[in-house]
Amino acid sequence: MRDLVEIGMGRTARRAYELDDIEIIPSRRTRSSKDVSTTWQIDAYRFDIPLITHPTDAIVSPGVAVAVGELGGLGVLNAEGLWARHGDVDEALFRLVQATEDSDDPAAAVKVLQELHAAPLRMDLVAEAIKQVRESGVTVAVRVSPQRAAELTPDLLAAGVEILVVQGTIISAEHVSRGGEPLNLKSFIADLDIPVIAGGVGDYRTAMHLMRTGAAGVIVGYGYTPGVTTTDSVLGIGVPMATAIADAAAARRDYLDETGGRYVHVIADGGITTSGDVAKSIACGADAVMLGEPLAAATEAPGQGLYWTASSAHPSVPRSLVAEAVDQELDLRKLLFGPSSDPRGVTNLFGALKRAMAKTGYSDLKEFQKVGLTIRG
Repeated sequence: MRDLVEIGMGRTARRAYELDDIEIIPSRRTRSSKDVSTTWQIDAYRFDIPLITHPTDAIVSPGVAVAVGELGGLGVLNAEGLWARHGDVDEALFRLVQATEDSDDPAAAVKVLQELHAAPLRMDLVAEAIKQVRESGVTVAVRVSPQRAAELTPDLLAAGVEILVVQGTIISAEHVSRGGEPLNLKSFIADLDIPVIAGGVGDYRTAMHLMRTGAAGVIVGYGYTPGVTTTDSVLGIGVPMATAIADAAAARRDYLDETGGRYVHVIADGGITTSGDVAKSIACGADAVMLGEPLAAATEAPGQGLYWTASSAHPSVPRSLVAEAVDQELDLRKLLFGPSSDPRGVTNLFGALKRAMAKTGYSDLKEFQKVGLTIRG
């Protein structure tokens, strides 16, 4: 039963919870973390860890996408980002870093990003970036916005994309555009021979709508990062992640029954900054997590310690700062698998997930979704 709170005469709001509001309960059984599996599979593609990178140029270059793939995750390139617009991305990133160093005004770096993203998209550059990833042998995934999905997808498929991510701050089953044909995800996905991951969503109904389009995965959230994303301040829109993940997992269960066995993966994207957040996301029902800011600490990250999301470059309503996201630098392998000497949960992210699963007695991700939870008082 929904927990409704009266916020004024005749107006109620649903009580919802963030990841910080919940805790995982150990069970009567424990096991060795060596006996725990974090593998998962979407369509024909199998991964060793439940990691998808948030598609921001701050953390994902073609080289990083390859490195993430070789470490068992899925790196997602932004097909509308800097690697799609500039032949010399290093020069573009240098301009951005200089703007953060030369000015105390947070708008200065955002203005540079807007200028960089005003350059036209070049499919030859996109194809070259995809080629680098494809030739390494790892799974090739790219992100497009709902507004440009129909336009860009044919060229992306020709370049060798294997998983398509259609992602916006908020996405619906049908994107309506004045003066143009709407993007109907159901017919769009039906015409493709590759799996599509779509989102973000924040509630049961929208998650169910996206599942009915034929999406292989649904993204919950919009990449909220404290001190970086400003969607709540700019649009008044927020996604309480613990509740949203649980709602999407309920939609997944009902859709499984509705279709007689079609399973759609739930991917959590937002409010995940520590290994504990990773564990709690899976415990709430996610199949994988989409990480952004935690990976900005990697020495391989192109943002050089800065972090922003794609919404920072919106030409008229930017919703992300360009922020100094890290106070240390580690290689990607150590960030994901340790060993760690940092007790804050910001390194060895997936080694810690294994330990959480072992401490509560679960051997794989699907089992761990059944772990007991409590709410902080």
